[in-house]
Amino acid sequence: MKIKLIVVGKTDQQALQSLIDEYLKRLKHYVSFEMEIISDLKNRKSLSQTEQKIKEGALILSKIKPAEALYLLDEKGTKYSSVQFADFIQKKMLSGAKTLVFVIGGPFGFSEDVYQKSDGKVSFSPMTFSHQMFRLFVVEQVYRAFTILNNEPYHHS
Repeated sequence: MKIKLIVVGKTDQQALQSLIDEYLKRLKHYVSFEMEIISDLKNRKSLSQTEQKIKEGALILSKIKPAEALYLLDEKGTKYSSVQFADFIQKKMLSGAKTLVFVIGGPFGFSEDVYQKSDGKVSFSPMTFSHQMFRLFVVEQVYRAFTILNNEPYHHS
């Protein structure tokens, strides 16, 4: 199975990018993992929140192939502990899904079209995080999930 993380906009904080890169490097041991960056919209400030969500949504959907399992990272999604998230990933692997796609939306969330296309939503917390920091959290939790599934000592219950 392959895991893909789609994000909107670059990580412009080098310290965060270094940490993300470290976890991406660690993940190579377990799974094919790809982070795909969708460029920020041009003239974003001249668009309404709804217009931004629609335009970003079209860009997100253009990156999704029909057979991919699409899960939105959304505060209203299913909440998992780290062990439960590992179980979720394992179930997706056993289901025969070739690619599991997680998406971090833009600053105003997802368009209705993206919600309709998704297979579900996952919440890491009811709190709001910066999109750049959240990328690190996602990559670290996917790494943690694989160490849990492999009974390695990274995670302590």
